[in-house]
Amino acid sequence: MYSEIKKKLQKLMRAECVMSRRKRLLMLLKPLDVYPSRHNQDLSRVKNPHVFEYLDNRCMVHKNAINYCQDVVRRKLVDWESIFRSDLSKPITGVDLVVTVGGDGTLLQASHLMDDSVPVLGVNSDPTQSKEVEEFSDEFDATRSTGYLCGATTENFELVLDNILEGHMDPLKLSRMAINLNSQPISTYALNDILVAHSCPATVSRFSFRIESGDQPASPLINCRSSGLRVSTAAGSTAAMLSAGGHVMPILSRDLQYMVREPIAPASTISHLLHKFVRPDESMKIAWSCKYGLIYVDGSHVVYPIQHGDTIDVSSKAPVLNVFLPHLSHSSTSK
Repeated sequence: MYSEIKKKLQKLMRAECVMSRRKRLLMLLKPLDVYPSRHNQDLSRVKNPHVFEYLDNRCMVHKNAINYCQDVVRRKLVDWESIFRSDLSKPITGVDLVVTVGGDGTLLQASHLMDDSVPVLGVNSDPTQSKEVEEFSDEFDATRSTGYLCGATTENFELVLDNILEGHMDPLKLSRMAINLNSQPISTYALNDILVAHSCPATVSRFSFRIESGDQPASPLINCRSSGLRVSTAAGSTAAMLSAGGHVMPILSRDLQYMVREPIAPASTISHLLHKFVRPDESMKIAWSCKYGLIYVDGSHVVYPIQHGDTIDVSSKAPVLNVFLPHLSHSSTSK
């Protein structure tokens, strides 16, 4: 009886210690200099003043969002620091929450430096304004940030942050992709997708692949000549995969979706195998047959070179990423 009471007291003391410790927060910011200005030489030939007003406004909106989010955090009982994403190169450790202020690209960059022990909240600092898109549709593309992976904007950031800090909200566990190059793991886990292709988009990519379950083949060997191979996670299925004609997957699915891009004269016997899914207990084995190539991870900024004879293994056997997405419920996203 005494030992049970002692254990309960120890548990309560540990809980009080956790509650009394100030949470540590890292704010990762999209740089301001990524927005072109009217003094940029690349824009010197632009005559439409609306373009400059649009670009200047985007920079101002993003800057105001940074200031607002920082003002909100200052009012909370947390220890925090902010850093521009271009200045961050080491793994993110020693914090309880990462807040990214930018768009999906900023959150993706943060995910490459995070394991499954730290959750992340993305704040879309510059969301698209539908009226603006409609107003300038005959002049230029006025879309801004999609922010699919961002769980907040400046309009609801404080409310979402309070719910997180008070423990009223749980993050979703998004599947990521593990990549092995010549049997050696690549340190970067893909949250959205990878593209295996030649560095020149006009050059044919030659490769072979098969699906394996354990050490056993789960599909025939497919030999391809195409513009490359894209493999996406569930989160990435709404990005480039969808644009290429792929399927939107339930956000919590641990499947991978692959698609051979623009295959050259595929045989009718294999055409149905050029766009399919890799199950969680399966992996995809790729053999590269060109002189040179690249593995693009989550866009164009993280790249790994490959050459003839290299092998690439991909699977969903990677640590998940804990992301706060209050606009997606577990019931509506579970498979």
